[in-house]
Amino acid sequence: MNIQSAINREVFVPRDERMLVAVEVKRRKRKRVPFLPTGGKGDYVTYICLSVTNKRPAQLLITKIKRFGGSTPFTRRSQWTVEQLRQVNGINPNKDCPEFDLVFDNALDQWVASSAPEKCIFIQIMYHACQTYWDGKEGVHGGLGRPAGDQQKGEMVPEGQGSPGSPTGRPGLQARRKSIVGPKPPKPRKPEFVNCHSKLTGDASNVNLILNRCKVFFNRMKKAMVLKRSRPQTVAGPSGQRPYGGSMGSVVQKASQALHERGERLGRAEEKTVDLMHKAQQFADTAHKEGRGVDSPVENLENRRTFD
Repeated sequence: MNIQSAINREVFVPRDERMLVAVEVKRRKRKRVPFLPTGGKGDYVTYICLSVTNKRPAQLLITKIKRFGGSTPFTRRSQWTVEQLRQVNGINPNKDCPEFDLVFDNALDQWVASSAPEKCIFIQIMYHACQTYWDGKEGVHGGLGRPAGDQQKGEMVPEGQGSPGSPTGRPGLQARRKSIVGPKPPKPRKPEFVNCHSKLTGDASNVNLILNRCKVFFNRMKKAMVLKRSRPQTVAGPSGQRPYGGSMGSVVQKASQALHERGERLGRAEEKTVDLMHKAQQFADTAHKEGRGVDSPVENLENRRTFD
């Protein structure tokens, strides 16, 4: 089980929420509280998560989660609604970078993601989730109230109470419209996505999302290999113990064997491709020669007349 599935199961499922995306982050500038000693509770990992409630009307939430000392449980520290989000700053619109800022009504958080692709995935999913959320909100607000001029049959306003200039039989139409429809609700203020690359918010974002997920996967595999290589190797001891570097040697041997087999398969595929290209060229040359050697029916008739 990966880290996102664990966070969703332990933090959001018990609260009847569904996590959409999570990104591991660190602060660019650490906050220092003067009356607390430095160091806090020790090492911890911070995640910024985007979730949605299962109940209707759905709420879009941004949650900060921490995990102290590599312990199993996750701790929910802060949570904001998307209405409190004012700005998402991608820092650099021309280059993929891991830095980004989240500006709320009462807070400004400056983060550095574990990698640029993970930050891109987070911003992409947040952008489309916000668009869907606000589109749904506008649809709900647009359906409030009765349409202007919609009156039931037989409704009449007593004579003498209509607005001046109104025709007989339909007095007070403007007044009734105002009383039925009512004031329009205030238009919600949407968060701004600034300094974000167009590929994160454009039409081709789905393709870029797949590419970024592939980059994240390869980065994780690379980190896992580096971590295995950096582990302290066991020293050779008396009989019955593992030899020096036995586990690491087996991993390297398996990796080299897999690379060798892959190279052989690629070599065979390349040979088949070259063979097919030669056969195709021979077939094209033969067809070209056959086409030039056979005369058309018109040319045969002209040759016959000339001979006669």
